[in-house]
Amino acid sequence: MTTLDAQDFGKVAVLFGGRSAEREVSLNSGSRVLAALCRQGVDAQAFDPATRPLDDLAAFDRAFIALHGRYGEDGTIQGVLELMEIPYTGSGVMASAIGMDKWRSKMLWHAAGVPIPDYVMLAADSDYSAVEASLGLPLFVKPACEGSSIGISKVKQAGDLAAAYAEAARHDSLVIAERAILGGEYTVAILGDQALPIIKIEPSTEFYDYEAKYLRDDTAYRCPCGLPESLQRALGAQALHAFRILGGRGWGRVDFLMDAATADRTCKAYFLEVNTSPGMTDHSLVPMAARAAGISYDELVLRVLALAALG
Repeated sequence: MTTLDAQDFGKVAVLFGGRSAEREVSLNSGSRVLAALCRQGVDAQAFDPATRPLDDLAAFDRAFIALHGRYGEDGTIQGVLELMEIPYTGSGVMASAIGMDKWRSKMLWHAAGVPIPDYVMLAADSDYSAVEASLGLPLFVKPACEGSSIGISKVKQAGDLAAAYAEAARHDSLVIAERAILGGEYTVAILGDQALPIIKIEPSTEFYDYEAKYLRDDTAYRCPCGLPESLQRALGAQALHAFRILGGRGWGRVDFLMDAATADRTCKAYFLEVNTSPGMTDHSLVPMAARAAGISYDELVLRVLALAALG
């Protein structure tokens, strides 16, 4: 990576807040990113698209996107920045839109041979009993285009799928039912062309829900993750490949599950989703993985900003 002085970045807009269901998380992420940039002498300023006209972005030379969810990591703000010719952090318009859409991500990954959990798209008139029988219990139901585990339910008993669908449908018209893979949840942070150390996530709650991600202090994060070194290298490469298939660039995070029957040694990974605008809070996983790789929070923020691009 080419080393840049703080002045080389020009005037930087840190975009955070926004109008999505993840606004509060974004405010937390963005305030920390802004503080890190300012500590290092970067001319960075807060920019909340929910409270300022987007035309004001014309005054900036670069944008650090710390928005989460709709309008922030779904290609919307990326398209605005493309039209204004302002380089921005993270993936481009297409990859951001696809990464936000779990259904279309799954279709691309399946076509490319990336292993994913079995799933069924649900509708109000679906045969819920047939879906429960097909996928088995427990299973997960989730909105296709939300993040931070918003609207997700774990269905453990026959007959509960309809209620889980109704909850997810409150957040999105596209709803996925997905086979539960119970050998452990892991994540791989991507920084440029590098897969950072894998983190194993061990929530004390039923699953890694919004509360476990942001509000609780008893979620355990294992890094080293406990998998054999050779397997970690292979999974890191596979995660980077999965990221690239969706068009990912700059930085991001790829989540996967391990099969319970073989998770100890000869396990199989099932890829869940890509996050193209990862959290940067004190509970967030990319800073955690960076720290394990010897990269401080401030250095991480600068390196992400240095990868800002167009196209």
